[in-house]
This record gives sequence, C-alpha cells and structure tokens, in this order.
Amino acid sequence: MSERHPNAGPYKDRHGRTRWRFRRAGKTIQLPGEPGDPAFEAAYLAAVEGRPPPGKPTARVTRLPSAAVPRSLRAAWRMVPIRLPEWQRLGPASKLRQSRIAEGFLASKVTEEAELLWGDVLVSDLRRRHLRTIIAAMSDRPHAARHLLVVIKRMILVALDEEWIDNDPSYKLRHRPEYVGRKAWPESVRQQFEKRWAIGTTPRLAYALGLWLGNRRGDIATLTPKAIEGDKIRIVQRKTGRELVLDITPMLAEVLAVADLSGPTILKTAYGEPFSINSLTGRMADWTKAAGIPPGYTLHGLRKTLGKMLAEGGATTRQIMDTLGHTAIAHAELYSREAEQERLASDGMAAVVKLVASRKKQAG
Repeated sequence: MSERHPNAGPYKDRHGRTRWRFRRAGKTIQLPGEPGDPAFEAAYLAAVEGRPPPGKPTARVTRLPSAAVPRSLRAAWRMVPIRLPEWQRLGPASKLRQSRIAEGFLASKVTEEAELLWGDVLVSDLRRRHLRTIIAAMSDRPHAARHLLVVIKRMILVALDEEWIDNDPSYKLRHRPEYVGRKAWPESVRQQFEKRWAIGTTPRLAYALGLWLGNRRGDIATLTPKAIEGDKIRIVQRKTGRELVLDITPMLAEVLAVADLSGPTILKTAYGEPFSINSLTGRMADWTKAAGIPPGYTLHGLRKTLGKMLAEGGATTRQIMDTLGHTAIAHAELYSREAEQERLASDGMAAVVKLVASRKKQAG
C-alpha cells in the first residue's frame, strides 16, 4: 500500500503487468496508470470521495413508457384484460372508455407537488382515505367519479386475486360521498352568502361568476378578462369544447364593475395568481362555512341553481342547453321536469283545497 495513497496498492494482472487498485470496505476500484500520473491522481481522489471516475460515463437509466412497477396499480391494470372475465364481457366502446379513464388516472400525480404518479403506487399502499380524497375532488363530476371508481375497483380485484393484498379499500365506497352535495342554492342561502360577502370581495366574485354564468369550476377558474366583450362574455368549455356567448346580466355586471380585471384571470388569489381548479372547490367550502351555511352548497350547485331558475322562468329546454352548455338534452330536461313538477303539484294541491272548501260550504 502506498503511503501517499492510503487504500491504494499495486498488483500483478494475469499478464504479469503491474496495475493499481483502490480497496476500501470490500469495494475495489481500478486506477489507471501509476501514482503521479494525472489520470491516476484524479481517479484516486474520486475513489476517496466516492465519486465516479472522471471521464467515465455514468449509466443512464431510461424508463420505458410501458414499464410498470411490480405490484403497482399500473401492473394491476395491465392484468385486467387477462385476469378478469368481467372485462371480456364488455363491448369495444366500453373497453376503450375505461382504458382511457384508467390511463389518465395512472399518469396523474398523487399530489400537485409530488413527482409520484398513481400508476407507480403499490396496491398495498392504497388506502381508503386516498380513494375518498380522489372522489371528493370530483364532487362536481359524479358520473366521472363513478366511472373512475369502476376502473380502480378492477385493479383492486386483480390485486386480491393475485394475493397482493388481503382487503379491498374500496369496499362499499360511494362515488358520491354523503358530505358532498350538488344542491341548488335556495334564495335564503344565497341571501346569507351575499350578506356575509359584500361586492368587491373575492368570494362574492366567485359566487357571482358561478351563479350568473352557470358554468363548471374549471371554466370559472380560467376565465380571463379578454372573455368580456361589451355586454357579452365568451366561454370555451374545457369539458366539451363548446363555445358559449352569454349575456352579462345586471347582477353580474354589478360585481364585475368593481373587480380587478388586470389579469391574468378574472378570479385571482390574494397573491394575484389564478386559482387552481381543485383549490377553488376548497375555498368555496371555506367561504360558505364562514357565512354559516351548512356543507353541500358548492360551485356546481350554483350551476344547478341557474338551471332551476331558467326552468322556473319558463326557458325552453334548448335555451337551458345553450346557456349551461349541455350537450345532452336529457340533462337540460331535468330542470324543466323539476320546475314542471313543482307547478303541477302546486296546481294540484290548489284544486284539493278548493274541493275541501266547496264540500265544507255544501255541508254548512
């Protein structure tokens, strides 16, 4: 061993040539040349410091797009077509739709800050609270939440069959949690919110945009000042791609008149930045709580409120569709049927009251 180079020493290779190597903690590193050579000294210093030898390329690990961590959610999904008979009974359209939903979920981040994708999460690490959080974030899209829960359940079923897990974290999990509502806001609740949050505040602006535009939270969060065109506002729906041109009602104009429209979006955080779609849901929950309003009154509930008001005001199904941006007539007809039911029920009960009064008069 060299005194100037601790842990380094010469040896004879099988050809009888003298070579040098660095040995420490059971690890051996070959050194080029001899002591005093620049290459030797650089390699020796790197070995002492635990670095790769200079000039030696570091191996790059490239992950193939199709790779799946063993026993992960992605690995389970890859086995669904092979292991589940239920999958074979699905039609081509259903298989394609569920595959798109699954791939979108698996490619999404566990949190906005983390780099970990849901596809790389081990099935054994998936907890019921994780699924509840995922579903709660989709409270304004219950149909999408239901479809996502279906494909996740397929992954869990594979994991159970393969004995990767012993318990089903999705057992009896509802795709629409009881604490999440899509209720229309009655007049009393709207008055309570407006009393707590005056015009000029961010909560009131979010409320007004949600109520008087009747669009989804993603469209509200990303709406820019450029969308305002005189007494109209232009919205391109994120979900459907439909372009809507809506009147700016006097109620909305009153709120926009004192709003900061310098951008980048109409609705901004206290730091002047756009709200993320998920955070806007949470903030509305905070604002309604501060107003003393019970849980269940959401941004999407304001969309339903406008639909209900349109129907009660006599708007046609087509008018409701073109205001709210529905692509299916069945959705818009729900508002019309509800309003019609209330009118018919009221007229019916009025007839009963008239009948009872008439009989009393005859008996007297």
